[in-house]
Amino acid sequence: MDTEDAIAAAGARLRSLRTDRGLTLAEVEQATGISTSTLSRLESGRRKATLELLLPLARVYGTTLDELVRTPPSDPRVRARPIDCEGMTLLPLSRHATGLQAYKIVVPPRVRAVPRQRTHEGYEWLYVLSGRLRLLLGDEEVVLEPGEAAEFDTRVPHWFGAEPGGAVELVSLFGAQGERAHVRARTTAAA
Repeated sequence: MDTEDAIAAAGARLRSLRTDRGLTLAEVEQATGISTSTLSRLESGRRKATLELLLPLARVYGTTLDELVRTPPSDPRVRARPIDCEGMTLLPLSRHATGLQAYKIVVPPRVRAVPRQRTHEGYEWLYVLSGRLRLLLGDEEVVLEPGEAAEFDTRVPHWFGAEPGGAVELVSLFGAQGERAHVRARTTAAA
């Protein structure tokens, strides 16, 4: 929504605020000095809202200018396209290309039968949604089941893939600058 649309939408908001407070146009005119005809045109969208008109109305209605001309939130959906990476499908879950990145990763069976470990700057956190994930970290090997998570410094040689015989789906959080994601379980005291 651009500025013009936001100002135009203020009319309906002004009418709603006035009626919610049980005020008539005449009562608002008396409190603000703005004529009833101007108020009526503002509310119907036939008159463009200006700062000189909105300031006294915000005071009478007990609200802020931001509330009078607020724009609806932008579409929160992430519309990134899937990425094919060495046979795996990465679905970006975050909008921005910098900072902490979130991905859903689908690893089909038998991707990279011979693991080739890599290193790079950053820190990664993995959470298995379904299937079994084989994770190699240096000389260590771990198999993660659904509901299990792992986190590691990506400067350590690493590789992950599906266990033989099945696909795996996981969520990955990756921070190129070394951000760390932690899973914390809160304990409750016995009553």
